[in-house]
Amino acid sequence: MSLYLETNLFSGSLPDTLGNLSRLFELSISQNKLSGRIPVSISNLNQLNELYLQDNDFNGPIPEALGNCKKLEMLNLSCNRLDGDIPKQLFTLSSISEGLDLSHNQLSGQIPLEIGDLINLGLLNISNNQLSGRIPSTLGQCVHLESLHMEGNLLEGKIPESFSELRGIIELDLSRNNISGAIPKFFESFSSLDLLNLSFNNLEGPVPTGGIFHNKSVVYIKGNKKLCGSSPLLKLPLCDAKASRENHTSKILKILGLSAVSLLLLSCLMAIVLKQRKKVEQAAHPSCKELKKFSYADIVKATNSFSTSNLIGSGKSGSVYKARFELEEHSVAIKVFKLDQLDAPNSFLAECEALRNTRHRNLVKVITACSTFDPSGHQFKALILEYMPNGSLESWLYPKPDKYGLKSPLNLGSRIMIAMDIASALDYLHSHCLPPIAHCDLKPSNVLLDDAMGAHLADFGLAKFLHSFSHSCHQSSTSLLGPRGSIGYIAPEYGFAGKLSTEGDVYSYGIIILEMLTGKRPTDEMFTDDLNLHKYVEKVFPHKIAEVLDPSIVPSSEDGDVDNNLDHVNNATNGMESCIMHLVEVGLSCSIETPKDRPTMQVVYAGVTTIKETYGALHG
Repeated sequence: MSLYLETNLFSGSLPDTLGNLSRLFELSISQNKLSGRIPVSISNLNQLNELYLQDNDFNGPIPEALGNCKKLEMLNLSCNRLDGDIPKQLFTLSSISEGLDLSHNQLSGQIPLEIGDLINLGLLNISNNQLSGRIPSTLGQCVHLESLHMEGNLLEGKIPESFSELRGIIELDLSRNNISGAIPKFFESFSSLDLLNLSFNNLEGPVPTGGIFHNKSVVYIKGNKKLCGSSPLLKLPLCDAKASRENHTSKILKILGLSAVSLLLLSCLMAIVLKQRKKVEQAAHPSCKELKKFSYADIVKATNSFSTSNLIGSGKSGSVYKARFELEEHSVAIKVFKLDQLDAPNSFLAECEALRNTRHRNLVKVITACSTFDPSGHQFKALILEYMPNGSLESWLYPKPDKYGLKSPLNLGSRIMIAMDIASALDYLHSHCLPPIAHCDLKPSNVLLDDAMGAHLADFGLAKFLHSFSHSCHQSSTSLLGPRGSIGYIAPEYGFAGKLSTEGDVYSYGIIILEMLTGKRPTDEMFTDDLNLHKYVEKVFPHKIAEVLDPSIVPSSEDGDVDNNLDHVNNATNGMESCIMHLVEVGLSCSIETPKDRPTMQVVYAGVTTIKETYGALHG
């Protein structure tokens, strides 16, 4: 007997009577809003084979009595608020083979040595907890492990030599711990590895050079300051050069002797004098670069008391103001969160977390955050962002008259450049962040333009870290508790309680490309019944594409750049026609209804870059 109640809005606690379903084989209550403790009575389900309780709000310890479920093959308790030690009784369940996921909780203490008893285990995820101590050497006994995630804990000590027995491992992530010592050379022979993430630890010594270490897309070692390499390609200090420098320094010190010591003392004295002088000068003339924290009063003053004349945008989660702090040279944008709106505090935290972990030229730069109280005692949260003087892409696609008149339409070159910049940002989020990040709210109003019309992705209030459990997901999906995004840009699968994924961002990107080319919003009133923006373009592609293109991007035939009649565009030799056609193809392929048929952003970015280079050659 199976009971599936996942992806609802159930709240409250699980009843003890659940344990009366003695013939239950599978139980899934994931992706709800259940809270309280996991009832001990679940241990009465001695026929239970699979148990899914992830993505709820359960708290307290993991019941030791779960060790009585002797037929359990799959246990997922991730993304709750469970705390305390991992009970040793879990590791008596030699039946667990499909997977054990305890990630994203508040579990603490050391990992029991008994973990090695799970000899049939294929997937283990205990990441993002507060586990401490050394990695048990007994883990090497789990020779069937294919995926091992231990990142985001407080683990220390060396990587156990027993890991050399994990010959079938596909994913191994030990990042964001305090692991020390050298990187074991036996990893060179792990031919099945698709991911080895050792980033942000205290590893030291030379990085191995053979096997998987030839592949930069497989091995991640950044954030280990004491590592060195034998090749400049690793972008690490050269091991031999480091040793040579140390020997050279030692010889110099011996030769200089007391003279060097005297000089050093004199230098220190001068440094102290200069430092004191600098402090006096800074007291009299504070440097703007030193300002990293802003109070509520600072923000009120900078925005002219949140004046409507300073307001440059407003959305569901917050309002954005142009501001200038005293002593600061440049204007900034301040996003003030509407904390009375549902989920606004979570939106603030999501933006802080996403932007804290990212850095890319096509993402809006966050200067700092402010979380405080206003004079009335109400919570106040704001982000201070880099100011984008040319506003949003939406304001250029659908310009409104202002005191300077109407903006001139974007030409084809600008639209191609913007398309490339957005693709670059998404490729970074999807392919170069660990874990990958889905933006989840890609639309023209969230694409901001700098003074050179370069595009920067903004508003990470709905962004989601894609923590995978099953390796079949390739770290590209996670649970979805309802549609995320804006109408017209939301991927179709999200409307059917699908999984959040990078493919959802790809869909939104495709819609934006088609919107830039046609000048039609995906929510235009013409799109009724079964007609949408994708089908609108697809119906005329390729032979009658001119019928739907925004006239402002198709130069007149008088300019000699392109024939305004594109009836024979498939055979066109004109370079600009080719750029338009290829960009239409990108938009259509990205906005295909089936997620698996969409290209990755890595492929898209490469394709749009080629279009940009082709266009640039025409105007070089």
